[in-house]
Amino acid sequence: MIIYQYNNIRKITIYNLMKNRYDHLFLLIQTLSQSEKKNFNLYINRIEKNKNAKFIQLFEILIKMHFYDEKKILDNTNIKKNQLSNIKGYLYKQILMSIKKQHTKTNYDIQIREYLDFSKILYNKGLYIQSLKLLGKAKIIARNYQYSTILLELIEFEKMIESLHITRSLCTRSYELSVESKELVERIQYSNALSNLSLELYGLYLKVGCVRNEKDRIFIETYFRTNLPKFNIEKLHFYEKLFLYQSQMWYHYIRQDFLMCYRSSKKWVKLFKNHPDAKKISPISYIKGYHYLLDTLFYLNHYYKFTSVLYQFETEVKNGGILINENTEILIFMYKYTNRINKHYMEGTFSEGVKKIIPSLMFNLKKMYKRMDAHYIMVLYYKISCLYFGSGDYKNTIQYLSNIIESKKEHLRQDLQCFSRLLYLIACYESGLDENLDQKIHSTYKFFIKMNDWYQVQKEIIFFFKNLGNVYPHQIKNQFKKLKEKLIKYYEHPYEKRTFLYLDIISWLSSKIENKPVEIIIREKFLKKNKINNYHFK
Repeated sequence: MIIYQYNNIRKITIYNLMKNRYDHLFLLIQTLSQSEKKNFNLYINRIEKNKNAKFIQLFEILIKMHFYDEKKILDNTNIKKNQLSNIKGYLYKQILMSIKKQHTKTNYDIQIREYLDFSKILYNKGLYIQSLKLLGKAKIIARNYQYSTILLELIEFEKMIESLHITRSLCTRSYELSVESKELVERIQYSNALSNLSLELYGLYLKVGCVRNEKDRIFIETYFRTNLPKFNIEKLHFYEKLFLYQSQMWYHYIRQDFLMCYRSSKKWVKLFKNHPDAKKISPISYIKGYHYLLDTLFYLNHYYKFTSVLYQFETEVKNGGILINENTEILIFMYKYTNRINKHYMEGTFSEGVKKIIPSLMFNLKKMYKRMDAHYIMVLYYKISCLYFGSGDYKNTIQYLSNIIESKKEHLRQDLQCFSRLLYLIACYESGLDENLDQKIHSTYKFFIKMNDWYQVQKEIIFFFKNLGNVYPHQIKNQFKKLKEKLIKYYEHPYEKRTFLYLDIISWLSSKIENKPVEIIIREKFLKKNKINNYHFK
C-alpha cells in the first residue's frame, strides 16, 4: 500500500516540479529555513518604507504556495503583469543578500571576500594603509583554512598596492610577497591536478561503473598513472591530501580492489578527524568519505567493522558533529538509509528491514524528493527493490525496478540499469508474472547488447530463463543446480564478479534448490560466518 500511495505523490511532485523548474525565485524560497525566513523579515523591515513594498507582497504570497502560480500572484497583490519580472529579480537579490549576511560568520570564504571588498573600497578612496590592514586580516583566515585560491587573489592585490604606492612597509616585503605568490601558484596547480583526476575518475564510474574487461583495466591503470602527479605525502596540505585519497579511492573502486579502496577511504575519513575545523568547511566531502568507507566494508562483507563505522557515523550526525544544511541533509538521508538497508542485506533480515526502514524512508523521501538528484533516487529504488526481493515481496520489487527501467535519464548509471533488468526478470519469474517472459528476456538481451555490458554470468542467466519454457516441471530443480555450478566458478573472477556485487544470484539459486526462502539462505550463511545465534539480534 505504501508504494502505491507514494507513486501517486511522486507523480504530483514531478508535475509540480515541471511547472516550477524555470522559476528560480520560487525554488529559492522553498529552500529557506525558518531562521532564514525570520532573518529576511528583519533584514527588509529595517527600512520603514519597505513594509508595504510590492516585493514584500510577492514574498508573502510565494512563501505560502505549494507550486508556482502566476495568476494567483497577480490576483492577490498590487503587482501588474509587466512589473512582475523586475520585482521577482529584486526580491531574489534581497533574499541572497539576507542569507549572505546571516551566514557570513559560519562561512569563512564569505568573510574573506567581504574583507577583500572593503579593502578595495578603501583602496579606491586612497586609504592604502587601511586597505592593507584588512587584507592582512583576510589572509590570516585564508591561511588558517587553506583557501589557497582566494589567498593568491589577496596576495596579488597586496602586490599591486605595494608596487604602485609608497606604503612605508618593510623593504623586504616585495620579495616576500613574490616568493609566497610563486609557492601558492605551484600548490594550486598541484591541487588542481589532483582534484581534476578525482573528478574525472568519478565521472567514469558514473558512466560505466566498474572495469568490465581487460581493456578497461589497462585504460584505467594507464590513465591513473599518467595523470597522478609525483608527491611527498609529508609536504601535502589538507586539500591536496583529500584530493589524493579521493583519486586513489575511485581508482581502486573502479578496479574493484575493495581492500585498497577501504584503505584509501579510511585515510580520507581520518584526515577530517585530524582536522576537525575542516568538517565545517567541507562537510559534504566528510560525509562522502564515511559513505565510501561503509560501502567498501559492505562489499568486503566485514560485518562488525561495518556496523561499528555506521554507528560512529549516525552518532556523529545525532550529536551535531556534522554540519547540517540543505546539501548535507540530502546526503545524510541518502547514506543513512542505504547503509541501514545494506546492514539488513548482510544479516539476511530483509523482512525486518522492510518493517523498520520502508515507512520512515518513504516519509522522508516525500520531503526530500524534489531536491534530490535522479541518480540518488534510482540508487535508493534499487536498494529498496532488493530489500523487498529478499523479503519475498515480488510485487513491490517489480514496482521499484520498473521506476529505474522506465527512467528516461540519459546519464543514469549504466550498470544500475543493467542489473535492475536482471533482477526484474527474476522477480517476474518468482511472482508468476511470466506470461510475457519471452518478450522481457528479449528486451533485456537487446539492452545488454546496446550498452555493451555483456558478460558470461549475464548470458548464463538470460539463456537459463530463455530455455526454462522447454523444461518439464520435475527437471527444473536440476536446471537450477546446473546454473549454480556454472556461475560459482565466476564468483572470484576479476570482471565477472561485479554481477554478484549487485545481485546475490548464488543465494537465490540455493533457495530454489533447497526449497527455502532466499532470506533464510542468506541468514544461515551470515550466522555461520559470524558464529552467532538468532537471539543475539532480537
